[in-house]
Amino acid sequence: MMTVLRTNQDLDATRLREVFGIYPSGVVAVAAEVGGVPVGLAASSFTSVSLDPPLVSFSIANASKTWPDLRRSAHLGVTILADHHSGVARQLAGAVERRFDGLSFTATPDGAVTLDDGLAQFDTTVYDEVLAGDHTIVLLRLVAVRRTPLTDPSPLVFHRSRFGRVQPG
Repeated sequence: MMTVLRTNQDLDATRLREVFGIYPSGVVAVAAEVGGVPVGLAASSFTSVSLDPPLVSFSIANASKTWPDLRRSAHLGVTILADHHSGVARQLAGAVERRFDGLSFTATPDGAVTLDDGLAQFDTTVYDEVLAGDHTIVLLRLVAVRRTPLTDPSPLVFHRSRFGRVQPG
């Protein structure tokens, strides 16, 4: 049975989250060193944007307490998480002081922090920020890219409020 949205009442946040969750998205870690301490978060709204200039984006809730700190760094690291990173994604969404406990990461001299065992790592700078309702779309310009050579890479995906993996076809 198909549910049809017909009224503004169907557009409440709970209902929208359910409907938006039908579409799977990849999950990334966005991180930087701020004041000598790694700061980061998990984002499930990451996407490629442009080849020229090389841009990617993610969206962050305007209520985020982590983004104002991350935003202060000259460079941000973005790591595409692998299917075995569901615990890492939860950790990066958890207690701020424990987000990097037990994680192997690298920080560049400019402050970008990437996880060593991700599928790919990007060193980026903030290109633009666009206010979009209760979120901000952050456009990042790529400075450097590294891909981890894995035999069977499968990205971590977020679908219907759960983490999962892409099943090869």
